[in-house]
Amino acid sequence: MKERLEALREEALQELQAVGDPQHLNDLRVKYLGKKGALTEILRGMGGLSAEERPVIGQVGNEVRAAIEAVIEEKQARFQAQETENRLRAETVDVTLPGRKLPAGAVHPLNKVQQEIEDIFIGMGYTIAEGPEVETDYYNFEALNLPKDHPARDMQDSFYITDDILLRTQTSPVQVRTMKAMNGKRPIKVICPGKVYRRDDDDATHSFQFTQIEGLVVGRNIRMSDLKGTLLQFVQRMYGSQTRIRLRPSFFPFTEPSAEVDVSCAQCGGIGCRMCKGSGWLEILGCGMVHPRVLEMGGYDPEEVSGFAFGMGVERIALLKYGIDDIRALYTNDLRFLSQFARM
Repeated sequence: MKERLEALREEALQELQAVGDPQHLNDLRVKYLGKKGALTEILRGMGGLSAEERPVIGQVGNEVRAAIEAVIEEKQARFQAQETENRLRAETVDVTLPGRKLPAGAVHPLNKVQQEIEDIFIGMGYTIAEGPEVETDYYNFEALNLPKDHPARDMQDSFYITDDILLRTQTSPVQVRTMKAMNGKRPIKVICPGKVYRRDDDDATHSFQFTQIEGLVVGRNIRMSDLKGTLLQFVQRMYGSQTRIRLRPSFFPFTEPSAEVDVSCAQCGGIGCRMCKGSGWLEILGCGMVHPRVLEMGGYDPEEVSGFAFGMGVERIALLKYGIDDIRALYTNDLRFLSQFARM
């Protein structure tokens, strides 16, 4: 039996040396070491051996198995290494290829106009104040001289979350919060930018969500002429030094007197065109002197101080500045449209 085992080892090692692929190697492993393999078949005859011969033959059988397994493992490792090398060669990335150039981004025209407006007013000594977009009914309406039964509320259909909580319809609540924070003792000169929400149907000139910038000045001897001079300086910085303004009487519950502000049409220079519907003027914002009741609710004595306020939609300023005829174009994320403003 010992001779048979030695002959089996020589035969197996000779065949294993000639193996050229993993499948053939596996076939030889089964042939020699499997449950029905040649080595197992020989060792089954150990039952007929004497007690002295069994340990000797068992040791020889283990040596034969170990020798065959060592060659098989070496061959398997070699085949695996070759397979890995072939895969790496096939999946190699040529790093010398030029990269795909990504288009450069740009500031959105709406953000660009907002930043320009902020820069103009900061240059005039204003600071920026911000507040929550989810507001209470008190700050959004009542503190602005709009009690619950006031008919002017109908002009601002709102998104209510509860009976007392809503999405703000204007940034005016920030003005009230600023006044209360000053305890009625310090002058105020702020602009309040931010998103506002109204239940408008989306069309070429309206959106349920838009950006507003309001301004508030409170102090001693603040006059309507200060307001007009401030707005004139703003529109001339925004639209050009030849731009003119006019104030038309209007109504806002939180200012008295109140006015709508028009600018001379930049398209035609005030002569009249399609953009201004032949009038030569374009409405851009509302303004007025702060109502005494609003000053009182903000903690100020209207006998001691006065103030003015104004508010504008950033989208409207952008439409006029760039000659855009549909507000929805600002929100559709169409790169063909937005790329026009990348270098302006």
